[in-house]
Amino acid sequence: MMGLVETILVVFGVIAIAYAAAQFKLLDERVGDGLSDFVFVVAAPLLLFRTMVTADFHGAAPWQLWISYFIGVVVAWIASDLAIKVLFGRDNRAGVVAGVSGAFSNLVFLGMPLMLGVFGQEGFAILSLIVAVHMPIMMAASITLHEFALRRDGVFDGESHLSAVVASFFKSLLRNPFVIGILAGWLWRQTGLRMPVVADSLIQTLASVAGPVALFAMGMGLKKFGVSGHIAASLVMSAIKLLLMPAVVLAAALLIGLPPFTAKIAVTAAALPAGVNSYLIATRFGTGQALASNSMVMATALSALTLAFWVSVVTHIFG
Repeated sequence: MMGLVETILVVFGVIAIAYAAAQFKLLDERVGDGLSDFVFVVAAPLLLFRTMVTADFHGAAPWQLWISYFIGVVVAWIASDLAIKVLFGRDNRAGVVAGVSGAFSNLVFLGMPLMLGVFGQEGFAILSLIVAVHMPIMMAASITLHEFALRRDGVFDGESHLSAVVASFFKSLLRNPFVIGILAGWLWRQTGLRMPVVADSLIQTLASVAGPVALFAMGMGLKKFGVSGHIAASLVMSAIKLLLMPAVVLAAALLIGLPPFTAKIAVTAAALPAGVNSYLIATRFGTGQALASNSMVMATALSALTLAFWVSVVTHIFG
């Protein structure tokens, strides 16, 4: 328990220091943007590549893992969509943004360092199995549901033809550094070739800084996005993300019979707050930016407590 508390204090301590550095202008805002780009384009893809090449996935039960996790995603998305429309009277497009805010976990910038700190490399390897399908599925769902929302709200964008949207999605997906890193690692693994020592050392050197740099970039990013209005709605989205979604994933894991260690990773991943992707999607759709920004900042702050709770729960249940 003390190790868990120490890990969470370190993780959120780095975020707090980065936030303070941005708040008091010790570092320019562009530094945070540059660090984010470095993690997104270089460090995290290399970490995923090396994990796919070297990790032992035996016993991870990918299909059971994915089913358990995405049952939580579906329930949280529906609950968030209904809450923002029924309780706060927003339209269908805002419902899509709410769904993303309530179901899209920050698996990379916060999830990677947290899993490495709490569960080690074995835990990160299982997280990588979720990362491998998470972004493509969530982005595809967001784009598709937004198209339907446009039509239900009576807003028709002349450029928003389904075929064009689908083509754009697949082009973006194939250029995504995470997807490239995962696919490249999987392909290398299939060859059975041994990674050259110098290449492995180089990759490990760059990949090893992904965790702390991601946390620092995230802290600076939270200062940039900030909180403004829509507090009640954002708190509801945060509660769905931090409490409902991991509870559903826990129930699904128990029902399906997920292996204990894999179940711990699935629930912890579900308990992560929403990341910057929810804000980027809201910006792309042109609605709900404040809701997504507020939900991200609030949920991240509250997750310092809720993550400790959920890790304690799964440790008690699964050992």
